[in-house]
Amino acid sequence: MSKTTSRTAGGGRGRALLPDRLVSGYEAFLGERFPYEQERFHHLAEAGQNPRIMLIGCCDSRVSPEVIFDARPGELFVVRNIANLVPPYGPNEDLHGTSAALEFGVMGLEVEHIVLMGHASCGGVRAFAHNEVKHGHEPLSPGDFIGKWISLISPAAARIGPAGTPLEDYIERLALASIVQGLANLRSFPWIAERERQGKLGLHGAYFGISKGTLLALDETSGRFEIVAASAHRAALERPGS
Repeated sequence: MSKTTSRTAGGGRGRALLPDRLVSGYEAFLGERFPYEQERFHHLAEAGQNPRIMLIGCCDSRVSPEVIFDARPGELFVVRNIANLVPPYGPNEDLHGTSAALEFGVMGLEVEHIVLMGHASCGGVRAFAHNEVKHGHEPLSPGDFIGKWISLISPAAARIGPAGTPLEDYIERLALASIVQGLANLRSFPWIAERERQGKLGLHGAYFGISKGTLLALDETSGRFEIVAASAHRAALERPGS
């Protein structure tokens, strides 16, 4: 099949099957990475997936877990949603995408770690913070879904107190506090709490700084977020072209 044909549908009438950027990216994948990963893909297709790490991250296009952690196919079980939020355990008749993924990752795949990773400049956290400052507890969005979902940040906001100045500092504190709250919500799932108690599952909080590529991890003993791989990060920033 020619390149032109592969990018159009409807008998060549010009309707793209996929955006050109995805097709060119796939072609680059076939020419560069796939030859080296082909055996791994074959094994994963035959044996199934067996990731040891589940990562809950934000939908933000700037924060790709597979890129940040240089992950190979099959290594990470990734769930992404607006503002990397975790709802508390609450089975009912609603639809629960993140909770369903948790159930599959923990009960089905038996992952050994869950990493909840937030990031700087998060639009969801920023929207919540601006709404708190300007409108109090009025609905965040006129739409059907975002406002209710983002309300999961409310307990974290209540814990750190009213927004101060500058607002950017408050937004960052709120993003970090939301990660702490998310870990508490994870522990409200009985089968997560039980596996953690048995030492079969580790829960981790992380925060990625987009501008400088800084990675922080939560020390739950001290309650502080500490920089990860500080010397490697420093060396990366000192390289020419950084």
